[in-house]
Amino acid sequence: MPIDSIWTYAPGLSGVPEQDLTDFTVVASDGTIGHVDRQADHHGMRHLVVDTGVWVFGRSVLVPVGLVTGVHPGERRVTVSCSRAEVKAAPRFQTDSETMDPDYLTAVGDYYHRLPAREEPAS
Repeated sequence: MPIDSIWTYAPGLSGVPEQDLTDFTVVASDGTIGHVDRQADHHGMRHLVVDTGVWVFGRSVLVPVGLVTGVHPGERRVTVSCSRAEVKAAPRFQTDSETMDPDYLTAVGDYYHRLPAREEPAS
């Protein structure tokens, strides 16, 4: 995946950019990560801020929308192409101001871009 496409939804996910995914459950290839707290698009770097609940010590994680492989409105579920461990190992998200920091966003994009390619998870 080219680095710039990590910040845009896959072409096959038409209509998704306009949807409000707030409170949708986010599911990785090996289980649930949490729920979408909010969506953001700063500096052309569109991403989801995901509240992990107690799974990652009550912290939120930032997931670029290029990792989204499916949106299931009836189930209020978003699937992503990475594992729970990969999300947990991503650059730590601590404050809302980081969602507007191009250096932090670049570090997050670089991290996810370097992950090995994998097939889309089953829906």
